[in-house]
Amino acid sequence: MNKEDKAAKVAELTGMVKGSTALLLADYRGISVAEARELRSGLKEVGAHYEVTKNTLMIRAAEEAGVGDIREHLQGPTAIAFCPEDAVSPARVLVKFAKELKMLEIKGGILEGKLIDVEKIKFLASLPPREVLLSQLLGAMQGPIRGLAIVCAGPIRGLVTVLTRIQEQKEAA
Repeated sequence: MNKEDKAAKVAELTGMVKGSTALLLADYRGISVAEARELRSGLKEVGAHYEVTKNTLMIRAAEEAGVGDIREHLQGPTAIAFCPEDAVSPARVLVKFAKELKMLEIKGGILEGKLIDVEKIKFLASLPPREVLLSQLLGAMQGPIRGLAIVCAGPIRGLVTVLTRIQEQKEAA
């Protein structure tokens, strides 16, 4: 790879790093081409981009993008999952493949500009999908408002009940 190609690749990687909310790094030694293709397609389905690149180029790109020093995670062959939107779904795919393949080892990553370790990636993978979290948040926000509406409607409901019974008594008499 000549100097111009390296500069172009670093610029491309820098753009990908800047456009990602998370980077997930894994050691792919020992997995077959078919398994790597399956992992790549699984990550692509959830909106992540999987790439294998030279560590030195990735270090330069991370420095230019202004994220933390990822040298400690870039030892040996490293595959990178760039997550432009959601980090939970790609983490779930990567952890699932790491469990199934045994050869794939998660090294760590970067989440919103901060280094994260393997345990945090596993925690991310254990979170429910974004839609479920949003619906839980919406339910939690609606709970107090709904309770207030029920409490405020209580006296009116009671008055309607009393008036209905008075009307029934008058009709019966």
